[in-house]
Amino acid sequence: MFSQSVQLIIDFLMKYGTPGLFILSFIESSFFPVPPDIMLIGLSLANPRLALWYALITTMASVLGGLFGYWIGLKAGRPILRRVVSEKMIFKVENLFSKYGGWAVAIAGLTPIPYKVFTIGAGLFRINILVFACASLLGRSTRFFLEGALILFIGARAQELIYNYFEEFTIGVATIAIVLYLYLKNKKSKS
Repeated sequence: MFSQSVQLIIDFLMKYGTPGLFILSFIESSFFPVPPDIMLIGLSLANPRLALWYALITTMASVLGGLFGYWIGLKAGRPILRRVVSEKMIFKVENLFSKYGGWAVAIAGLTPIPYKVFTIGAGLFRINILVFACASLLGRSTRFFLEGALILFIGARAQELIYNYFEEFTIGVATIAIVLYLYLKNKKSKS
């Protein structure tokens, strides 16, 4: 699944528990290829009563890492993003930012799309940093707290549900978020 060097890093971070989870969550948001869900789920299954605590650590580190990714986008711009994704994907991200503004980050925070693409893209496209931070917090907390809550309430069965239906689940939540956003935006423009 992962390259040997990436697996070594994950194994190393796993030995350190909560601090390792914080580090993985931070670096994934700006440059590392492995989502923190792997470690969040593993630690939560080992100690389900701390699942929401692990979700909080993952969320906070992910948002802080997202701010670092934003800074990377501001300073390095398109050349660094091209090293991560194709020009076609950059164009799609730019269109999402044009359509939804910084709130596209909230949607990306829920989906299996690499979050770092949106954090770096937000800096590149000069999205309002306060909107970016709020959207990051909303998207990432929704995703990680849902995973933590599933593990807290249904235990080991949650792992199977998350792994087998993660894409469908996150796409469904993202769709609901988009519909809600469009509804509120339409309602506001009519006022």
